[in-house]
Amino acid sequence: MELAAGFASISRDDWRALAAEVLRKSGAEAGAPEEVLSRTTYDGITVAPLYDADDLPGDPGVPGATPYVRGSATAAGWDVRQRHAVADPEAVLADLENGVTSLWLVVGPDAIPVGELGTVLQDVYLDLAPVVLEAGELTAEAAEVLFELAAARDVTPSGNLGASAARGPAGIELARRCAAGFPGLRAVTVDATHYHDAGGSDAEELACSIAAGVAELRALTGGGLSAGQALGQIDFRYAATADQFATIAKLRAARRLWARVAEVCGAPEAGGQRQHAVTSAAMMTARDPWVNLLRTTLACFAAGVGGAQAVTVRPFDARLGLPDAFSRRIARNTQSLLLEESGLGRVLDPAGGSWYVERRTADLAEAAWAFFQEIEAAGGIAAAGDLVAGRIAATRERRADDIAHRRFPITGVSEFPDLHERPLRRPAPPEGPPSESGAPEEGARLREGGGPLAGRDGLPVIRYAEPFERLRDLADALPERPKVFLATIGPLSAHTARAAFAANLFQAGGLATETSGQGTDPEQIATAFAVSGASVACLCSSDKLYAQHAAAVATALRKAGARKVWLAGKGHYEGVDANFHAGCDALAVLHETYDDLEVSR
Repeated sequence: MELAAGFASISRDDWRALAAEVLRKSGAEAGAPEEVLSRTTYDGITVAPLYDADDLPGDPGVPGATPYVRGSATAAGWDVRQRHAVADPEAVLADLENGVTSLWLVVGPDAIPVGELGTVLQDVYLDLAPVVLEAGELTAEAAEVLFELAAARDVTPSGNLGASAARGPAGIELARRCAAGFPGLRAVTVDATHYHDAGGSDAEELACSIAAGVAELRALTGGGLSAGQALGQIDFRYAATADQFATIAKLRAARRLWARVAEVCGAPEAGGQRQHAVTSAAMMTARDPWVNLLRTTLACFAAGVGGAQAVTVRPFDARLGLPDAFSRRIARNTQSLLLEESGLGRVLDPAGGSWYVERRTADLAEAAWAFFQEIEAAGGIAAAGDLVAGRIAATRERRADDIAHRRFPITGVSEFPDLHERPLRRPAPPEGPPSESGAPEEGARLREGGGPLAGRDGLPVIRYAEPFERLRDLADALPERPKVFLATIGPLSAHTARAAFAANLFQAGGLATETSGQGTDPEQIATAFAVSGASVACLCSSDKLYAQHAAAVATALRKAGARKVWLAGKGHYEGVDANFHAGCDALAVLHETYDDLEVSR
């Protein structure tokens, strides 16, 4: 049976003609519809508006077989992994008793002390719940505690010790030990999330992860392990974002890349990459944190569809401090709902065969492999620090510019802010590594002042929302919230659209707005301005009414004491100092407004 039977056959040319007609009516610039409607990612990959069978890059294989694009495993579903950085045995048990299937424990003086690791795991069945460690310089000591606990209970642990063979002999020794006597326990984790947290693109995160993985392979095989054994000792950790197709393609491309490495190493059968996906820390916001629930749900969905074998969902309040029991419950239930009620745990590679997904996977793998080759040519990941930092910095600046212009909108922050939201309060976390602590002050100062905090490998740690949130914090700390007066000219039907746009922009920076109401009388509007107590005004109306009244209203506002008169929209009128419009640099407008209001930033 053909599913398309009974439908007329439509070609790409047919679509192109229809799309061109719609674009013509909308006033879009002339050109092929594909060119007008396409966009380009930070990796230079073109995302087209339409894909068909001609876009398929080739056979992606089947799940569980090389090149592993469709998954490293032959069983559907994933491991629900929760992260803990505080010695709280009750919270650990609450997670395990309610859907979590493995633990990610951060160990260190500012996290879970090594001496308390046994207490945290005292009631955990180590033969049932895999344990993943993140202990930095204390990895060998923390691993020994885990080995001793398992020996005392006569069980074989599983998970990953979080070591690095490329950084010293201790990691190599742990890998030998795991390979010899602990088949379910691996020694090395290649954590690529800090490249993402520094502002890197998907291809940059992938390329750096593969380069770091190759460095681990060299160290492990140099330490006596075979290529197959070395490949079996490495897990990879990637960031999952709310851009679901980008995340799906990234995880699929990562497996293709690693399979190629295994093939070159002579062990293609061991090339199935084990992936741990973590919802992006960079995308999380402190303002309107409830929107983080949507972000993490999308990211978790994408991670599962993309084939990650373990997924960690960050609690929605992670940017505010230590998550509470409610936010941890929501984090794990997000996964349970997707796995059980939505049925994602019953399907292998549901995106497989999609013309778009397959094409984007192939294009991303190609871009990442090219950068990986550059890193290798520079001497490997350890020697290519300047190359990596420079490439990521360039991407970071492009994204920062998109955020400033709101081409990269952040709901609840740069778009649709709520100045009257009730703030959530959470206890401050320990002062751990800046890329992982979750503290609200960890965001990088990208736009001005301070400079970004340093993360791993000397890379900065950024949060996309930070430039806007810093202005919100500044306004909240003042005795009285700064205000901008919106001079709404004409009836509601004429000024509502631009008044709402202007209010949204100013409120994104923490500035209150007050309107003059309906009317066109310059003196009446100027009087309302004087009563408001504001010192900055913004004209809001239609182009037609601007032509009739903008100059007179701006002059009246000047006489009433306005230091600056903005106009929402385009066009030059007497008395108007500056304009802003869709696509403008919203952060620049806000910074200039704070300066006009004489508020120190």
